[in-house]
This record gives sequence, structure tokens and C-alpha cells, in this order.
Amino acid sequence: MLRYRQFLASLAIVFSLALGPDVRALPSTSVAETPLLSHTSGTGVWYEIFVRSWYDTNGDGIGDLNGVTAKLDYLQSLGIDGIWLMPINASPSYHGYDVTDYEAINPEYGTMADFEQLIAQAHKRHIQVIMDLVINHTSNKHPWFVAAHDPASPYRTWFTWATPGTDTKALSATGTPAWHELDGAYFLGDFSRGMPDLNYDNPAVRKQMIEVGRFWLAKGADGFRLDAARHIYDDLQSDTGKPQTLRKNVQWWSEFRRGLQQVRPDVYLVGEVAMQSPLQLAPYMKPLGSVFDFPLAEQIILSTRQENASALRAELAQSYAAFHKAAGHEFIDAPFLSNHDQERVLSRLDGNLDHMRVAAAILLTLPGRPFIYYGEELGVLGRKPDQDLREPMRWDRDPIAAGQSRWKPVTSGQGPEISVQAEQDDPHSLLQVYRMLIHWREQQPLLRDGDLRVIDTGNDSLAAYERFVGTRRVLVVHNLSGQPQAVKLAGKARASRVLLQSVIGASYADGTLSLPAYASVVLQ
Repeated sequence: MLRYRQFLASLAIVFSLALGPDVRALPSTSVAETPLLSHTSGTGVWYEIFVRSWYDTNGDGIGDLNGVTAKLDYLQSLGIDGIWLMPINASPSYHGYDVTDYEAINPEYGTMADFEQLIAQAHKRHIQVIMDLVINHTSNKHPWFVAAHDPASPYRTWFTWATPGTDTKALSATGTPAWHELDGAYFLGDFSRGMPDLNYDNPAVRKQMIEVGRFWLAKGADGFRLDAARHIYDDLQSDTGKPQTLRKNVQWWSEFRRGLQQVRPDVYLVGEVAMQSPLQLAPYMKPLGSVFDFPLAEQIILSTRQENASALRAELAQSYAAFHKAAGHEFIDAPFLSNHDQERVLSRLDGNLDHMRVAAAILLTLPGRPFIYYGEELGVLGRKPDQDLREPMRWDRDPIAAGQSRWKPVTSGQGPEISVQAEQDDPHSLLQVYRMLIHWREQQPLLRDGDLRVIDTGNDSLAAYERFVGTRRVLVVHNLSGQPQAVKLAGKARASRVLLQSVIGASYADGTLSLPAYASVVLQ
């Protein structure tokens, strides 16, 4: 850890400069600190892992839980404070989002003892672990659903069945057929026939799913990523946007969170609410505590690609205002750039590494708990279909080196230079940029814990915001363009010197900040 701090310190050029005049500021829109967000150390950065693609320790070509344990030191060197494991429960599919046993480990990934060892070793390194919890639906091979084939089974009402008058041709909220025929009856499955929806109007289902959460907390998990959180009641296209749908979703997730907090008061929940407006995300912030910020992810990519910050400034201001209004001080934003369902960010940026570095710098200087998708820090490419977004992690230049996952062939066409081994040896690699930016949050705790206020500099090539706690503050400025920029800082954002910079050559003198192309800086 010390050598990375020294590496970062060597990149930071500090200038003693005069205070500049005030800048024009948008109305203050801030995220207040919460007990969950408070840190005494660390970076607050999280990392999403698809275990199948991660690292193989038994030679079967499939990543496993012991492989996650084996690579904890890599994650620690990167500066990761927490990991999200994509589904590890028993499942018939490669992805695991159709569970057949909520209290069992997928045998391809290992055993319960392996999971407990992973938790112990992660916690030893001060890395938290959350699991993907897929409870909107089960697998159609789950014993509950198999039993529900019988109309007389008590499990029949654990799922939703069409009644006379139901439009069985209706589309689900995901745009796929909602109703699926079985023995002359129709059951609800928002995502597919293989994923029947659980019926949360049944108290037995609600009670059971709280027990599932408690089971894994007792095993040492620190919390859960909640898959398809909005679809508990947002089942049909006709349900989307209805106040009743939102109310019932919020009621359930509030009940779920209370049930877990009774055994683990600091449990961390982060919901997948795939909506396009912060106003749609905001109602989920208080019941869940944290929600993935899909609208912000999209805007970061669009703004960096277009090299124009105006829409990004507006998105940041609107997002944090909406979240604060809905949840007060009781939320943690979860910004990210891409995940396992989305085309990889560098592909969306058409392979432009300058844009990628700026997008990463924006992500890693925002409030909350930023999430990185495995391989993002290497510059891995990936476009749909889904399997090509979830390809094996590249550890070595040699694609058949020991430990390399081989569950599917790599299709991106990238060579051995896109690997941990190669990029660790290259001081200019994207991996080293990510490592630097992540550790900025440890060097300057206001980047990790501070509130945010958007600053309008009058230059659409620049995105600027203050991060502050009380009277302590720093100013973050990103140059999204391929041209050097100079801006007179005048107004409420006080600055006296450059603390940190991603590209050598930034300076601040006589109230003017000068930035190289695609540079990010933190000023005091």
C-alpha cells in the first residue's frame, strides 16, 4: 500500500497560489454523510465480480470462490473496499440469475466452507463482501415451483397465476411475454419462462425471503445487491409508472431492510432499479439505502464521448437534489459506468482511451460508493450478446496460463497487452490510472466522504464540483476535451493550489486554472 501512496504522491504537483475570486455556482445540491458512508480509512470503491470468469483454482476452466480469495491481494492493491459477487447460489444457468436453492453454493464455484474462507480473508483485508440476491423470481426448476405445478400444493400461491379475464398476451415491464402456459394454466414470469415470479402478496414468501437474507448475513456476508428490485410489483407494462406499483415496492423493501437490520444494523443493500431518471430512482433511496445510479452512468458516457460537460452538470445537480429530497441524509449513491448487462464502457466510447480515463476520473471523484465492473480497469472491450460482456478476466499475457478461466472463448480481439500482468508493468496503462484515481479517495478523504456542489465555470468543456464537509472543501475539475483549457475561477469555489492531477501540466496562478487535454485535477 505504501508504494502506491508514494506513486500517487509523485504524480501530484503542488503549487502555492493566491486565492482566486469567486465562481458562479449552481444552487447547492449535496449528499449528506450517513453512518453507512462514514469511513476512518479506505477508498469506498467497490468491484463487481462474475465468479465464473474470475480465476480458476482447480483446473476445470471455471472461476471459483477460492479464485476470488486467491486474488484478494490484487483487489487490495487496487484500493478496493468491497466486492459484489454476481449470483453464487445453485442454478441451472451459466449466469445464476435463476436460483434453485437460496441456501446453497453453486457446486461449480465451490462449497460453503470456501465461501466462509473467502469472507474471513476478505474481512482480514478490510474488504467487505455483498452477494447478488435474486428474489424477484426463482428458477422454474426450483423445488417450490416444481411443487406449485400441483394446484393443491401450498406452494401454488407462492407464484402468480392468471385468473379468468387475465390478458395472457400482455407484455411484461421488460418488454417480453409476461404469461407462460403450464398444464393449461398461465404463470407470471417477467423475464422469461425459466424465471417464474414470486408472489409478494403472500406473507409466507415475504417471511421466507427475509430468512434467506438473514441466513447469508449469519454466514458473514455484509449485505446484498438486490436484483430487479423494481420488478417485485412492476410486472406488466401497464404497471410501470403507477403510484400503487411504487408504493407496494417501497413497502416490501422497507420491510425487508428492517428484517435484516434486526440482526445486522449496518447491513449494506444496493438496489438494481433500472430507470432513466433520478426522479424515478429517488423513492427507492430511503427504503434500500443505496441504488445504482443508471441515469448518471449513461450521462457520464455520453458527456465524455461528446466532450461536453453541460448535460453532466445538470444531471449531477438534479440527481443529488432528488435523492436528498426523497431520503434526507439516509442514502448512499452507487455510481458506476457499466455492469454485466451493459456493453462495456470502453466499447461504448469506441475504444477511445482518453475518454475512458476522463470517465474513470469522473466516476472516482463522486460521492457514495463507486462500482467498477471487473476488467474495466484494464480496458476490456465487450458488446452484446450478454455472454460477451462477461468474458474471462485476463490475468496473464499468456491466455492459457494457469488459473485463467476458460468457460467461453474471448471474442474482443484484444491481445496480451490487455492483461493484469502487462498493465502492471506499464506505468502508463489504464490499470495504473485506475489505481491512482482510486487511491486519490484515500489521500483526500473529502473525495470519499464529502458532499457535492456543482460549479458552473461557464466553459462547457469543463465539469467542476466541490466536495466538502463543513468548512473543509476541495474543488474537482475535469477537462472533457482534447484541447487545453484555461478558466478564471471566480466565485464561491475557493482554490489556492493543485493537490492532485491525472495529467502532468495543470497549473493554477493568478486565479486562473490551466488544464491539459483530458486532464482531471483536485484543488485546495
